[in-house]
Amino acid sequence: MSNSMLQTRKMTMIAILSAISTVLAMPILQFSILGLPFLKVDLTILPILIGLFTLGLGAGAAILVIRTILWFLLFNDGVNTVVGLPMNFIAIALFSLIIYFFVKKRFSLGKYVLGGVLATLAMTAMMVFLNLVYAIPVYETFAHYPASALSMSAYVLPVVIPFNLLEGAIFTGGYLILHYALSQSKAIKMINA
Repeated sequence: MSNSMLQTRKMTMIAILSAISTVLAMPILQFSILGLPFLKVDLTILPILIGLFTLGLGAGAAILVIRTILWFLLFNDGVNTVVGLPMNFIAIALFSLIIYFFVKKRFSLGKYVLGGVLATLAMTAMMVFLNLVYAIPVYETFAHYPASALSMSAYVLPVVIPFNLLEGAIFTGGYLILHYALSQSKAIKMINA
């Protein structure tokens, strides 16, 4: 295949995976694991990881950026989106980068699970930090949540930490299933299989 044909194929795959990731951002496809309406798991990371491991780091980043812009334009929910979407972007970028750098040379179950555990812990730590310095102050100021409801003991420890640990486990397990299903396909070539 010529270079221009490969570039066209890559751009087409980025567009398709971005579209799939955006569809997965639809509110009806998100689910709550702790019963809080503003903390939902979305599976938009799965097409991002597929792009990351089939097309490379730049393509994965492009899919994440396109998905985020489209999510903001199509599914904007006011203050929840203004607070949650940047945090979601950072969480998915951090999680994806750690997984990618752990298994970019050669995918193995052990390396992937270790990368998934470390990515989950890093994502959880980052979300605790961002909640303390960004989300909680914004919710207190603009959504008029009482400070006592968003304290470390009332919100961060019992809600933020368990949510992110569970979300990381879902991301890790979800992509692992997809990876093994796709790596058996002759149509898709994983860059590190």
